[in-house]
Amino acid sequence: MGSLVIGFEEMDKTQLGLVGGKGLNLGELSKIEGIHVPEGFCVTTVGFQKAIEQNEMYHALLNQLESLKTEDREQIGEISSKIRQILMEVTIPVDVEKEVTYYLTQFGEEHAYAVRSSATAEDLPHASFAGQQDTYLNILGVDAILHHLKKCWASLFTERAVIYRIQNAFNHSQVYLSVIVQKMVFPQASGILFTADPITSNRKVLSIDASFGLGEALVSGLVSADNYKVKEDTIVDKMIATKKLAIYGRKEGGTETRALDSEQQQSQTLSAEQILQLARLGRQIEAYFGSPQDIEWCLVDNTFYIVQSRPITTLFPIPEANDEENHVYVSVGHQQMMTDPIKPLGLAFHLLITPAPMRKAGGWLFVDVTPMLASPITRNILVNNMGQHDPLMKDALMAIIERDFIETKPVAQKAPSANINNTDVLTQIENNPTIVSDLIKKSQTSIEELKQNIQSKSGTDLFDIILEDIQELRKILFDPQSTAVFMTAINATHWINEKMNEWLGETNAADILSQSVPNNITSEMGLALMDVADVIRPYQQVIEYLQNVKDENFLEKIVKLHGGQEAHDAIIAFLNKYGMRCSGEIDITKTRWSEKPITLVPMILSNIKNFEHGAGKLKFEQGKQEALKKEQELLDRLKQLPDGEEKANETKRMIDRIRNFIGYREYPKYGYINRYFVYKQALLKEAERLVHAGVLLEKEDIYYLTFEELRDVVQTNELDYAIITKRKDDYKGYEKLTPPRVLTSEGERLFGKYERENLPAEALAGLAVSTGVIEGRARVILNMEDANFEDGDILVTAFTDPSWTPLFVSVKGLVTEVGGLMTHGVVIAREYGLPAVVGVENATKLIQDGQRIRVNGTEGYIEIL
Repeated sequence: MGSLVIGFEEMDKTQLGLVGGKGLNLGELSKIEGIHVPEGFCVTTVGFQKAIEQNEMYHALLNQLESLKTEDREQIGEISSKIRQILMEVTIPVDVEKEVTYYLTQFGEEHAYAVRSSATAEDLPHASFAGQQDTYLNILGVDAILHHLKKCWASLFTERAVIYRIQNAFNHSQVYLSVIVQKMVFPQASGILFTADPITSNRKVLSIDASFGLGEALVSGLVSADNYKVKEDTIVDKMIATKKLAIYGRKEGGTETRALDSEQQQSQTLSAEQILQLARLGRQIEAYFGSPQDIEWCLVDNTFYIVQSRPITTLFPIPEANDEENHVYVSVGHQQMMTDPIKPLGLAFHLLITPAPMRKAGGWLFVDVTPMLASPITRNILVNNMGQHDPLMKDALMAIIERDFIETKPVAQKAPSANINNTDVLTQIENNPTIVSDLIKKSQTSIEELKQNIQSKSGTDLFDIILEDIQELRKILFDPQSTAVFMTAINATHWINEKMNEWLGETNAADILSQSVPNNITSEMGLALMDVADVIRPYQQVIEYLQNVKDENFLEKIVKLHGGQEAHDAIIAFLNKYGMRCSGEIDITKTRWSEKPITLVPMILSNIKNFEHGAGKLKFEQGKQEALKKEQELLDRLKQLPDGEEKANETKRMIDRIRNFIGYREYPKYGYINRYFVYKQALLKEAERLVHAGVLLEKEDIYYLTFEELRDVVQTNELDYAIITKRKDDYKGYEKLTPPRVLTSEGERLFGKYERENLPAEALAGLAVSTGVIEGRARVILNMEDANFEDGDILVTAFTDPSWTPLFVSVKGLVTEVGGLMTHGVVIAREYGLPAVVGVENATKLIQDGQRIRVNGTEGYIEIL
């Protein structure tokens, strides 16, 4: 069974199951030279298990608890309360009582002790469970300590601990509790030390919270603490709080809260010398454990005692670098409209395709822009490009530049052009309006060839053909002529907005001119789904079936209904053209619409409910007429100006460039996502073979391997399954983090902020990307499958990639947390004439679903009404 009681000095690293996370860390701390830890011991989980093993009622209630979900709050409360009652009344095994008494006589029975819970699912690298179980301070005498031992056992089943375990998918019956009994120290001051800044994630900045008396006052939120920041042995920031109260131990046991006198309230808790001494201890502990730590400390007679250390689980990971230099990284997710973490196979594919200097950090990709920041010329280009793309990204970069984090190196070089102005390519484009259809045809032919070639391939041959095809994909994606087409349109957009503002005082003129352009594969997709709704609308039986359907295989069953064959064929035709799309589509592992067609059902129903027959074509036509009317109006006004004819002619040329070429902006991504789906289907066939061979448990396990690792598994038919398990756990941890726009090699996260005046009070600032002002009900939607719109609703979401376009036809406005002037969702919003504001930090948390809001897509802000 294992020991019943273990002293801190006797513990070793393998005993997590016996002493829990907190106990294990105390045992380790006791071994570090120069670190003072108050003496103590652990009553191990064996004692807890012995106390409950014969208790049938306890096990029956535990079984009931296992089946509950977080929303079953009332039942959780009732069952947890009964379990706590049982644990408070349980008889402590005689040998446990004997051992506890023995240790107390060794350490001195006359001393006061702290009795603290240490669960086996606590202070772990990926789940801290901090504060889930209870601590009791200044407990005197064997009987009182044994009584509080039971109170700690019972605290394993407080409601919050139970709910936290359910949320983190921990099995209640697999979590045991050990109890720490540790000599009390009565400090003048105490607090918490983070060896990395918990706010910014900067690993070089140490953050100390300090207040008078016992640390409980600080942990329980009773007092504000002083905060000191230390970087490289220098205090870089100090915030002295007004500390009105402190908790102290009482002579007869227990604790009391006392008011501090007015002088002490304002005084600094630790001297500068003490702050630096504590910081050095923090760095020593961090080095011992090998990762950033959250440390609880007490100051007694000028000696620091450490009473706890646990890993900080909320830090954003740092990209791996091969040197000690400073680096700056820019988020790929914010540029690609996909801020969710990406699984390892998804990351591997992205790295195979992109020529940029990419670095991985957890489940995200970042571009290393350090070399660009080192030269004043490329630095300006980077900042300007980012400013056009996403002002928050620019602001975050400016914050780094202002503090000289990257040294500039003087270089004699000519500035590379930020825009593509290759005259030959542009002349070709000018004189050849069929260039777009030629590029599309070339891409489609190449995809058809891939489909033919890949069919017969399996094993490592499949990997070879994919690698070969990725070279073809790269050629198409980075084809100068293709890039020149949409850059011509983007440059023309900027030109129109600038010149119409200068000559006519007209802001964002290009927004209306961009409505309903030809050859936009993404906006056509939204209209095509409206056509699917037109096919289904006459068949009431099919509509009712779709309203209630939960079955993934609904398409097989739909054909039995009146009108079902027509509905089936319309949906299949849509999937044949657009089924490779999905939310977060740059991650190859994400489920495509063709793999889960039920995702489309809410959007189809929404279209049936909100539109008349033929509304798709009408919508396109109306947008086109508005754009033509706007064009005519601008040209007429320009002709009245001095040099009017010349200005009108040049403007007409630019409008034609926008209308001919901006639609193509969406095509390269469509082509690349098409290829992704071909690769994915072929790889999943291999995965099925591996499942049959017993190498994998489920075919989706391949998502947690890199491309090369998967190739090796296919070749050898061997896999160490621990890799998959660990990566699944890691991915769950990443899902709780928020990726920053900019990240440094010190781990500092920068999100950027808007420098804006003249906004209405309480307005949320963002980037104006599609002109117009609209009021309506906010629908905060993080998952496309939850979409259910009424007429006049405004979509509020984290990010939109092309897959969200079918939702745009049903809404009157758009708000997103990330985005820039030329990102996919924004191009479509303009084309559909939707007022839109993007880059609104935390929009999905600050705006509540159902609130009435006003979106100002002309000025770039949102008001909650």
